[in-house]
Amino acid sequence: MTVRRTAYLQTIRERLRDNPIVSLVGPRQAGKTTLARMFADASAEAVHFFDLESPTDLARLVNAELVLRPLAGLVILDEVQRRPDLFPLLRVLADRPGIPARFLILGSASPALIKEGSESLAGRASFIDVTGFSLTELGADALSRLWWRGGFPRALLASDDAATRPWIEDFRRTFLERDIPQFGIQVPAATLGRFWTMVAHYHGQVVNLAELARALGSSEPTARRYLDILSATYVVRPLPPWFENLKKRQVRSPKVYIRDSGLLHALLGIPDPPGLQSHPKLGASWEGFCLEQILSVSGDRAAYFWGTHGGAELDLLLMHAGRRLGVEFKFSEQPVTTKSMRIAQQDLSLDHLYIVHPGEHEFPLDESITAIPLPRLVDLLQSGTGHA
Repeated sequence: MTVRRTAYLQTIRERLRDNPIVSLVGPRQAGKTTLARMFADASAEAVHFFDLESPTDLARLVNAELVLRPLAGLVILDEVQRRPDLFPLLRVLADRPGIPARFLILGSASPALIKEGSESLAGRASFIDVTGFSLTELGADALSRLWWRGGFPRALLASDDAATRPWIEDFRRTFLERDIPQFGIQVPAATLGRFWTMVAHYHGQVVNLAELARALGSSEPTARRYLDILSATYVVRPLPPWFENLKKRQVRSPKVYIRDSGLLHALLGIPDPPGLQSHPKLGASWEGFCLEQILSVSGDRAAYFWGTHGGAELDLLLMHAGRRLGVEFKFSEQPVTTKSMRIAQQDLSLDHLYIVHPGEHEFPLDESITAIPLPRLVDLLQSGTGHA
């Protein structure tokens, strides 16, 4: 099975047309290198590829300015977080008259990349978040497989479900034992791994850092730091709360999700798809999976959840195409409206509210509430309207 990832390739092409530097950031093994090679293969100009995990390429860049300055065309630097000292040089090269070379840099969303890149390359670089495969790339027929296995290419494309889990376990171990130290983060792998598993049990809930800290036997600032690490490396998503000027006490802590559903299932110890169907986290897993698919087309810059201490809540609030859209996730083929939805509609002045369910049919529940399958809502958002 070959996935072309056309939308990403088009975005890279457009961004490089307008920016001297484009940075692909995302978790390890999400397909950034493959994507860069696809782009390079279709390029009409000269391409120079440097893999900064290769000792040979690292040696070539000992005197980086002497090597990079004469190059013209497209220069690709993979795993650039291993050489943060390159960012000031890239800034100088990007400012040359005529811009003889454009740079495509790839990084695993490390704190070094985000910090050094955003500071040194401000105004010169465009950042593209790269995640695993999505429904828009695979089609609706792949929904069940994508939900269970997650979007990491090697997990999704494994020969069968049984082959998926060992790969995910290897990814998790490598991430904790090799990648995190390479990012310059000094945290014991076992401790961060235990925290990661604890976060998986909070998946889809408002995070309680004090409670996590007590369970971990550490301080709340330490728990916050661990959560920031997992968020900055794109394996955990904190969904921020939304506030309205209401005479109600509103929730002010983020919700937390494991971004990849296959990784979530591994962290929760769910053995197989039938085990998921009977697991208490079934609904939360569906919610997180749907959330990531929606944000893959809508973007996450204007995405929130909303809740009050009185119990009213909304799973997802999107500001999309000039409209306020509410989204609820229900693992039921016959979803119904609730009092909480009505309160959210009124208090947030929603243009429309969608209830995403696992069935095949779209149907109205009233004039401004629609029950809708996930692929259908993804298509609507990708069209740029959000209109049912």
